[in-house]
Amino acid sequence: MNKTLNLQKYLIIFGVPIFIIGLMVVISKTSIFSANPSILSTGITFDLLLTVPLIYFLLIRKTHIPKATVVPFMIIGIVVCSLILPLDNQHYLNLFKTWVLPIVELSILMFVIFHVRKGIRQYKLNKTESVDFFTTLKSTCYEILPKGVVIPVVTEIAVFYYGFIYWKKRKLKDNEFTYHKDSGTVTLLIAIIFIVAIETVTFHILLAKWNITVAWILTFLSIYSGIQIFGFVKSMYKRPISIENGKLYLRYGIMNETTIDLTNIESIETSSKDIELNKETRKLSFLGDLESHNVIIRLKRENTLIGLYGIKRSYKNLVLYVDKKNEFKNQINNAA
Repeated sequence: MNKTLNLQKYLIIFGVPIFIIGLMVVISKTSIFSANPSILSTGITFDLLLTVPLIYFLLIRKTHIPKATVVPFMIIGIVVCSLILPLDNQHYLNLFKTWVLPIVELSILMFVIFHVRKGIRQYKLNKTESVDFFTTLKSTCYEILPKGVVIPVVTEIAVFYYGFIYWKKRKLKDNEFTYHKDSGTVTLLIAIIFIVAIETVTFHILLAKWNITVAWILTFLSIYSGIQIFGFVKSMYKRPISIENGKLYLRYGIMNETTIDLTNIESIETSSKDIELNKETRKLSFLGDLESHNVIIRLKRENTLIGLYGIKRSYKNLVLYVDKKNEFKNQINNAA
């Protein structure tokens, strides 16, 4: 019975706005529209950009659906208007895109920043937990954004935050461990950035002789890739491995992470011997065999490794590199 009521509620919440959007599309194809394009274009524009988001907001305001989901309906309205209205009758649409949309985007960004700062302050009140921007950002965005867009948005924000905003040196606590100082990964990734930079200049000069647009597109993609790699490198400095409250928080920057209950650890071995990676045995590093390891953790029960953009992979054995491997092993054994 409850499932039926919930289904009916969601059909109304999403069905009514979609019906109005469909109705506007149908109207734009009628002979009445052809006879009065100016007047009806204005009405369709206001309905798609204002009426639909407003009705949707009123339908979800007393539900658990994030209020930020109003924005996708607004974006859909912009796209539909652009497709169905004659170019000569898109005056109000252009005004909306020029003046209103940037304000909406800025408001959402400020809203996210406000809640992230609020979440970090709440974390700081609890002295038994370490403050982690990436974790706080994810939990905040899950509360205010549609689940489908959370991980891509969080990843992009985190890349720029760790790459260009968070420069303060992070002091390690006794229960925290680094994994980037002696592994050689940072050197490898920085080398990749330099190679990308050199190749970008070369390819841009060559492609510009053929097609300047393609040359600039590839150059932009290369620069963007370099920025992402730089953000990944910086995040490794700011997100150490930690042991607290009976759990082991394994982080590899913002690229990979997993949380293990200490009671689930069957054994921990300090070893650099070759080990076959498969569905049961994973590596914490996203570089796989390109990076060495010196610790092998075997679990009693299967666990989940979360990678970039929320990609999940199961594992029962995890291999990783820890700078102070013996101290790391001892702390786990003493805390278990």
